[in-house]
Amino acid sequence: MVDITAQMVKQLRERSGAGIMDCKEALIECEGDMEKAADFLRKKGLATARKRAGRATSEGVVQSYIHMGGKIGVLVEVDCETDFVAKTDEFAGFAKNLAMQIAATSPMGVMPEDVPAEVVDREKEIYRQQALEMGKPEKMIDKIIDGKMSKFYKESCLMNQQYVKDASMTIADLLNDTIAKTGEKITIRRFSRFQVGQD
Repeated sequence: MVDITAQMVKQLRERSGAGIMDCKEALIECEGDMEKAADFLRKKGLATARKRAGRATSEGVVQSYIHMGGKIGVLVEVDCETDFVAKTDEFAGFAKNLAMQIAATSPMGVMPEDVPAEVVDREKEIYRQQALEMGKPEKMIDKIIDGKMSKFYKESCLMNQQYVKDASMTIADLLNDTIAKTGEKITIRRFSRFQVGQD
C-alpha cells in the first residue's frame, strides 16, 4: 500500500480545491496517483451536483464585470441555496469568472434551449444549404446538421463553452466543481452583456 503523505494531500488540495479528507480519500482510493485522484474528485463532484439538482436556489449574487475601458459590461445572476455560501470567496470567484467568460465569448444563452428558435432554424438552414452545395447525399444531411449544431452550441451556449482560463474544462465542469467545493446547488440564472455600439 502506498504511503499517503501530508505533502501529497496538500498538493492535491491546491490543485483541486477539495477538502483535506476528500483529497486523502481520493489518494488512498487511487493508490497515490495524483492524476487519477484529481479525476476521482471531479467525478465525485459530479455525483454531488446530481444529488443537489432538486434543491431550491433562492440566495446568490448579481456579479458585474467591465472590460476594455468601459466598452464591454456584463451582469450575471448566480444563485445558491444559502446566504452563507453566497458570501464565500469560492462562490464570488466563480461568479466573477463567469462574468469574464461572458465578456470574452459573448454567448447567446446559458443553455442550448435559451438560444432563440429563429436563430437555431436559421443556422440549420445555412448548414443544409452548405451540405447540398457540397453535393452531400440527402440521407447524410441531417447527421451533418446535427454535428454542426453541436459545434454551434459549444460556441454559443455558456454551459457548453470551453472555459477561457482552462481549455480542458467546460463551464458545466467549472459549475460542477464549484458545487462540489461549496456543497450546495448553484444555478446560473441569467446574464446580460452590453457592448458599446452594439444592439
